[in-house]
Amino acid sequence: MALGPLRRDLVPLYARWMNDPATARAVGTFAPFTVERETDWYEKEARSETNIPFTVYEKATLNPIGTVALMGVDYRNRRAEFGISIGEAEYRNKGYGTETTWLMLDYAFDVVGLHSVMLGVFEFNHGAIRTYEKAGFKEIGRRRQSYFANGRMWDEIWMDCLGPEFGSSGPGRSTR
Repeated sequence: MALGPLRRDLVPLYARWMNDPATARAVGTFAPFTVERETDWYEKEARSETNIPFTVYEKATLNPIGTVALMGVDYRNRRAEFGISIGEAEYRNKGYGTETTWLMLDYAFDVVGLHSVMLGVFEFNHGAIRTYEKAGFKEIGRRRQSYFANGRMWDEIWMDCLGPEFGSSGPGRSTR
């Protein structure tokens, strides 16, 4: 995996990813994403002082396959929220999400200097939950039956990872 900045020329690709039904369901979006809407998102992210977004690349080919971000970075309290989307369907469930999550947590803790990273995930997204647990996230609570999808209500699971705990969970890492 490789991470790089968001790119204006990839806005149509980002929009295509967000319009994929599996992606939309996993991230909780409902409205179609136009190139104009995605351009607005890109412009906002490019100027943000509290969000740190990246494009995810498959390392061997350097093909863009998704996005990942730290959001709402609170430098004083050393915390942020985490979000990831593997937009290219053929790269899902093959370990790319896990590797990207490790890369971002390493960046969050060792480069940005954060102490706590949190995320929300819907309970039906078993693959994402496994990915987050492998990277060191732990469940810290639930918002019960707060998301409607596929004809039923689902819990939103809240998870976090602390820098000292991540130190021993990442690949090839020892204790901090």
